[in-house]
Amino acid sequence: MKKILLIALAAVAFCITSGTPNSAAQVSFSVGVAPACPYGYYDYTPYQCAPYGYYGPEWFHGRAFIGAGPWFHGRRNFNGHVNNSFDPQHGYNGRMPERGERSAYRSRYPRRFNGNETRDGREHNRDEHRNEQREEHHENRDNHDAH
Repeated sequence: MKKILLIALAAVAFCITSGTPNSAAQVSFSVGVAPACPYGYYDYTPYQCAPYGYYGPEWFHGRAFIGAGPWFHGRRNFNGHVNNSFDPQHGYNGRMPERGERSAYRSRYPRRFNGNETRDGREHNRDEHRNEQREEHHENRDNHDAH
């Protein structure tokens, strides 16, 4: 009786696994067109237009913004300065340009730009990343010294 039950279970398991069609998963998404902003846009959703003074000169090629977030077109190891006092995530609540608005200034960035943060164009603050690495290094060293 046990043999018949085992054979029946094996047959059911074989039917279940062999009857499943093989298919490759496909995932795709479209990010659309980059926001048309006079001084660039933030590198995080909802990619709101950034005000004059947020981005430094390295974020522009001539008068063209090199992009940020999914539309970033800079070098792989790019690090560009921003002035985060113009960032809503750091408390800025001043005027924000509208999409499609024209630049009111001759240049896309201030002549005397004062950057206080380094970003990579892909939603990463390089200064925070370096601080995390430093803290991790000190923790590992402290743990090693304790043993």
